[in-house]
Amino acid sequence: MEHINFELRGEFIELDKLLKATGLADSGGVARMMITEHQVQVDGQTELRKTAKIRAGQVVSLQGARIKVLADPLQD
Repeated sequence: MEHINFELRGEFIELDKLLKATGLADSGGVARMMITEHQVQVDGQTELRKTAKIRAGQVVSLQGARIKVLADPLQD
């Protein structure tokens, strides 16, 4: 399984944008399709909201990959 650490730049990132930013989806359209096809889990639960707000500490999983979302080091 591929493990990816993703450092936030702000309070949250939308799920479809996270998949594209980490390279797990080639485009926003592909990311949204993956989500609607029940391929994406957030904290172990299938997530169907394309623009779900993903925050520090959450884990996103799909297709043998696991993304751990880390806090923005610049935020207090």
